[in-house]
Amino acid sequence: MSRAAAVDTRSRRRWGILALGLAAQTASCSFLFGIPFLVPAMRTAGLTLAQAGTIVAAPSIGLLFTLIAWGAAADRYGERVVMALGLGASSVLLLVTGLVMPSTGVLFGLFLLAGALTASVNAASGRAVMGWFGPDERGTAMGIRQTAQPLGVGIAALALPPLAEHAGFAAAVLFPGVFGLVVAALVAWLVIDPPRPVKKAGAPKPASPYRRPALWRLHGASTLLVVPQFAVSAFAPIYLVSEHGWSALSAGWFLAVVQVLGAAGRLVSGYWSDRVGSRLRPMRQLAVASAAVMLLVAVGDVSWSWVVLLALALAAVITVADNGLGFTASAELAGIDWAGRAMGAQNTAQNVAASLTPPLLGLVIGDSRYALAFCVAAIFPVLAIGLTPVRAETRSS
Repeated sequence: MSRAAAVDTRSRRRWGILALGLAAQTASCSFLFGIPFLVPAMRTAGLTLAQAGTIVAAPSIGLLFTLIAWGAAADRYGERVVMALGLGASSVLLLVTGLVMPSTGVLFGLFLLAGALTASVNAASGRAVMGWFGPDERGTAMGIRQTAQPLGVGIAALALPPLAEHAGFAAAVLFPGVFGLVVAALVAWLVIDPPRPVKKAGAPKPASPYRRPALWRLHGASTLLVVPQFAVSAFAPIYLVSEHGWSALSAGWFLAVVQVLGAAGRLVSGYWSDRVGSRLRPMRQLAVASAAVMLLVAVGDVSWSWVVLLALALAAVITVADNGLGFTASAELAGIDWAGRAMGAQNTAQNVAASLTPPLLGLVIGDSRYALAFCVAAIFPVLAIGLTPVRAETRSS
C-alpha cells in the first residue's frame, strides 16, 4: 500500500471511530438523561413523586462514583474493550429491568449499577478521540463528540414518552437497553484502539500530572463554569412559565431549539480552538462571555421581556460551549498515559457541580428572586477566568 493510500485509510478509520464513539455516548445519554421523561409513567405505575425522583437520580449517582475508575481502565486496557463492556453490561441490566419490572428498591439498585457501568463510555470515547486525532483537529473532533448529550436527550424525548404512554414504563426502559446493546456490539466489532507510544523495557512509569497544579486548576475552572450552564437548564423552564406566563409546551420547544444551538456552539468552539492552537485561551474568553450573558439575563428579568429571552438563548449556547475545550485540555495536559483518568476526574467534578447547582440556586431564588440567582451564577465564571491555567498549556505544547 502506498503512503498516500495508508494515510487515506487512517483518515477514514478515525472518522468512523469518532462516529462510533459519538453513538456510544449518545446511547449512554439517552438512558442517563432520558429517565426523567418517564416520571409520569412511574406515577401511573404507582410510585410517589419522591420515589420517582429517587429513581431518576440513581443513574447519575452510579456514574459519579465510577468515572475515574473507568478512565483508569481505559488508560490500561484500551478504549474498545472498556466502551463495549461497560455499555453492553449497562444495556443488559436495562433489558432485565424492562422484562422483569422489579420492585422500587431493586429498580433503584439496577439503575444505580447501570449508571455506574455506562460511565465507561465517557472517558474511553474521549480517549479514542485524543489518540486518533492530532492537535490541529482534536478540538473539532471532541466538539462533535460533545454533541452526544443533546442528541441523546432529543432521542429520548422523541422515543420514551410515546412508548411509555402506549406500552408502559417497562417497555420504554427497553428502548435505551436495545439502543445501547446494538451500539456496544458495533463498538466491539469495529472500533480500533489508537496506536500507543512504544515503551522501552525497564522505563519508569510516567509521573502523575497531578503533582503540578495545572490539572487541578483546570478541573476547578471547568467545575465553576458548569454553574451558569445548569442555572439556565434547570430554571429556564419554570422561569418562563411562572414569570412570563408561557405554557409548559412553549417553554419546552424554546429550550429544545436553544439546545440544538448549544450543540452547534460546542462544534464552533472546538473548531475555534483548533484554529488558534489553544483550548484554554478560548475557554477563558468564554468564561468572560458566560459571566456577561448571565448578568444580561438578570438585567432582562428586571427590565424588558425581550431582553431576557434573547439573553436566555445566548446563555444556553455560551454556557455549554466550553465543555469540550476543558475535556480536551484535561487529556492534553495529562498526556496519553493519564488521559482517561484526567477526563474521568474532569467529568466527576462537573457532575458534582451539576448536582449541587439546582438545589442551592433554588434556595437563592425562593419565591421569585430570579435576578439575584442569575447574578450569583455570574460570579462563578468570573472566578474561572483567573483559575484557567492558560500558561500551563503553553509550556506543555
